[in-house]
Amino acid sequence: MPASASPISDILLTEAQIRRRVSALGAAIAADYAGLDPLLVGVLRGVIVFMADLMRAIPIPFTVDFLAISSYGAQVRPGQVRLLKDLESSIEGRHVLFVEDMVDTGLTLHTLLRMLNERRPASLHVCTLFDKPRLRLVKLPLRYVGFELPDRYVVGYGLDYHQQYRNLPFVGALSAQVLLPGAAPEDLAS
Repeated sequence: MPASASPISDILLTEAQIRRRVSALGAAIAADYAGLDPLLVGVLRGVIVFMADLMRAIPIPFTVDFLAISSYGAQVRPGQVRLLKDLESSIEGRHVLFVEDMVDTGLTLHTLLRMLNERRPASLHVCTLFDKPRLRLVKLPLRYVGFELPDRYVVGYGLDYHQQYRNLPFVGALSAQVLLPGAAPEDLAS
């Protein structure tokens, strides 16, 4: 890609838009979970930016825990996940809010929710900042949704392309010149 070419073709969501929506999500979560001491659970790494801002937007007591998974690779089928790091806290009897950066096909999230439900939480709901419902392959109970995104490869605000662009404070569509020739379909699902 030429040095003068931008890796972003369009800015879809500005930093200010994201900030306002995260604040609104935090207020809704605080109202719904008041007095329940919820456990917020996220999957490393993409959710870090959203989770950090969401935590600052929730003015009630809560705890946080993380999973690390591998859901892509030659030996992993769609929707199959390999657990790299499990939760450190028991979720039995807890009100769990699963926090996602983006939901697209829903296969990985469906698998994770099934796994977490087996641990008998008092409740289990999902908050996602970004949703691509047109790509959905399974029905999911999304309780809190920040933004619906178009079917384009997007980066920024935690979303990456080959571990780059997570640090952008906005969400933008990745320029076609950046996408690697022959990229695998899972690479383009963002």
